[in-house]
Amino acid sequence: MPSDAPLAPAVLAKLDELAARFDGLTRDLDDPAVAADFRRARDVSIRRAAIEQVVADYRRMLAAMREADDLRAAITQAGKPGGDRDLAEMAREDLPRVEAEIERLGRSAIGRLVNADDQAVGSVMLEIRAGVGGDEAALWAGDLLAMYQKRAAHKGWSFEPLELSEGGAGAAASGGVKSAVVNIAGPGVWAELLHEAGTHCVKRVPATETQGRIHTSTATVAALPEPEEIDLRIDPNDVMEDITTAQGPGGQNVNKVATAVHLIHKPTGVEVRMQESKSQRQNREKAWRLLRARLYELELQKRAAERAKARNAQIGVGDRAERIRTYRYKEGQAVDHRLNKAFNLGDVLAGGCDDLAEALQAEETARRLAEL
Repeated sequence: MPSDAPLAPAVLAKLDELAARFDGLTRDLDDPAVAADFRRARDVSIRRAAIEQVVADYRRMLAAMREADDLRAAITQAGKPGGDRDLAEMAREDLPRVEAEIERLGRSAIGRLVNADDQAVGSVMLEIRAGVGGDEAALWAGDLLAMYQKRAAHKGWSFEPLELSEGGAGAAASGGVKSAVVNIAGPGVWAELLHEAGTHCVKRVPATETQGRIHTSTATVAALPEPEEIDLRIDPNDVMEDITTAQGPGGQNVNKVATAVHLIHKPTGVEVRMQESKSQRQNREKAWRLLRARLYELELQKRAAERAKARNAQIGVGDRAERIRTYRYKEGQAVDHRLNKAFNLGDVLAGGCDDLAEALQAEETARRLAEL
């Protein structure tokens, strides 16, 4: 290790660990067995890309530190017999630039470091539920679902509906939903969507309003990182599985073939029902994926409480009871209450408001750096 490292030993150790992990992931991508498994190759690629810039900054910093050591040695050597005074003078002129570059790369590396774990999660379970407001709340939940689908398309992420419960008769006809669970996957998906967890409030004249009055309705969003199977071990003996026929409104069977899957994790009581597909195998796979995500969320909440009892927050999971954003149709604004800033409503609903996502990620990075 070159002298005068600008970062604390614990941070340097973490960066060394990330560099070794990056090299290991690079080797994995060259493995034909990994390349042949699309899902595994995608996950490895996302995890490698998540730390690539951190490692690049760190290695450039180490190179600059070695250069600084050489420059200092040239300056010191000039005072000895046979020393090169011209070389020493050039070194004195060059050293401030190299030292400034070391500081810049150190700040960049640590800024990326605090978000590296988020960037490494490439798959998210997004749950949307209608809140207060009756049919209008269901319509609003449907609009949010459409917003995230457009955001996924804008970012090049995959968008896979897993579970959908339509709203009331009036709302369903207009695309309203009581609840929905979708899987969104792609680079940087968790780093962005973790900020969407919470209560989304809308102020507008509903389609169900005949007097032209503005109503306030809500929908809640929960963002759950989908862990790899190696991240969370579930004992199959702890899960009760029941296969039934799919159920429609009122509880009546909607088909005669038992394809619906109902899972109950006995230690926690977490339940998952999946009946969207006509295939029992596909429903089972989706149910287990959702169960793992929900149990992983519980583990994140536990860790967060242990780390910061004074804060009702955790990395990646927002407080669902907190109003995070209000969408004001009359003013054409989407006001994010954490930033205390308004953004263009049309851009946000169209899924193309990069400024909002970047501002939220910048604020989270600053908060994490302040806690180091």
